[in-house]
Amino acid sequence: MEKQVITAEKRTVTGKQVGQLRRQGKLPGVIYGRHLEAIPLTMDIREATRILNSLTASSLVNLNVDGVEYSVLVREKQRDYIKDFYLHVDFLAVSLTEKLTAHVSIELTGESQAVKDLNAILVHEKDELEVECLPQDLPQRIVLDISTLLKIGDSLTVADVNLGDKVTILDNPTDKLVVVTAAKIEEEPVVEEVAVEEEVEAEVIEKGKKEEEGEEGAEGAESKEGKEGKEGKEGKEGKEKKK
Repeated sequence: MEKQVITAEKRTVTGKQVGQLRRQGKLPGVIYGRHLEAIPLTMDIREATRILNSLTASSLVNLNVDGVEYSVLVREKQRDYIKDFYLHVDFLAVSLTEKLTAHVSIELTGESQAVKDLNAILVHEKDELEVECLPQDLPQRIVLDISTLLKIGDSLTVADVNLGDKVTILDNPTDKLVVVTAAKIEEEPVVEEVAVEEEVEAEVIEKGKKEEEGEEGAEGAESKEGKEGKEGKEGKEGKEKKK
């Protein structure tokens, strides 16, 4: 693979003034390491973006700072996802003679017959592995072939990954990476007839009670009116007899 080189300059501008650099087409960043004090940087945003877009967290790249070249890993890329541009980049300077640990992403390739023919689902248990090696031996990604997964229950574990003698995988060899599982069939909820009948019966009873209370109220009102009318009539007849 062709060596990637990002050109940078030491940066003296800090704080709120960094925003002005971005408006001038500059990308701020910083480089630090075990044997290196942090150095603020600026890069041409177009050139740096073109290279950064092709790098993974385990990609080794050369950073040229005012003529001094460092072997670095991209430790953090801050990005404005709405406007789609980088805001800041952190580089980790590494020694080519000292082993390091890093996380390498897993990339799936091939086609599982279980997924294709049995309508199964491929469950991802791990998206990356932790490895130890010299920086120049660090793989950019781990390619995992899933064409060997033929039936439901088949899986691939850490032990199935071979990165050669120069790279040591630190994850447990028995940890599963991908597993083929059966697709879940969602059943429509079954409403029991008894429950429906009880609900209907309760509604009927409640409606009957309301109607009964309404009839009793009406009868009481009629009875009261009749009583008042009778008393009024008797009182009138009494007065006429007295006369």
